[in-house]
Amino acid sequence: MNRDIRVCFIGDSFVQGVGDPEYRGWVGRVLQATRGTVTAFNLGIRRNTSADVLRRCWQEVGPRTLPDADNRLVISFGSNDTITEDDRTRVDPARSLENLAALLDESEHRAVAALVVGPPPVIDAGEGHLRRTLRLADEMGALCRARRVPFIATTQALADDPGWTGEALAGDGAHPGRAGYQRLADLVLAGPWHEWIGQPDR
Repeated sequence: MNRDIRVCFIGDSFVQGVGDPEYRGWVGRVLQATRGTVTAFNLGIRRNTSADVLRRCWQEVGPRTLPDADNRLVISFGSNDTITEDDRTRVDPARSLENLAALLDESEHRAVAALVVGPPPVIDAGEGHLRRTLRLADEMGALCRARRVPFIATTQALADDPGWTGEALAGDGAHPGRAGYQRLADLVLAGPWHEWIGQPDR
């Protein structure tokens, strides 16, 4: 009998897959490459910060879990946290980490296995944003390692990827198209995804 694996993906517009002409984003591509049956829910919302995700997470994730299912949560945010508005970041880095810690604490309390995908770069936001996002991603990774939660870094690899950067600059400056989202999906699939989801990679 197959396990009832239910996976919620929660985060921002990169989770939602904004900009992908195929409407799959990285989430859809990862799921297509995952063997076995997975019931998935995409809960990405454009412009969401870590504070927004924390505020709505369990109201949306809770109804999508079942007591006898293998419930899982993929968390991805941070790119909007490090955007500056009125000369300050939308979310202070320390608060971003507190928000992530709160999500992981509640995941553990609810016996929902968590995996964190690091924040992608926003190409037209400049070098300052990239530095802030890299720093936050490093700190998110350290927090996850301390809690033995899988973390997949994406920021630098995508900033260096011509498919991601070219498509983002040709579009709205932030979101890529099919090649960029495929690259992000490849990073997830090359990480601990298959081991975490408990399915063979081939």
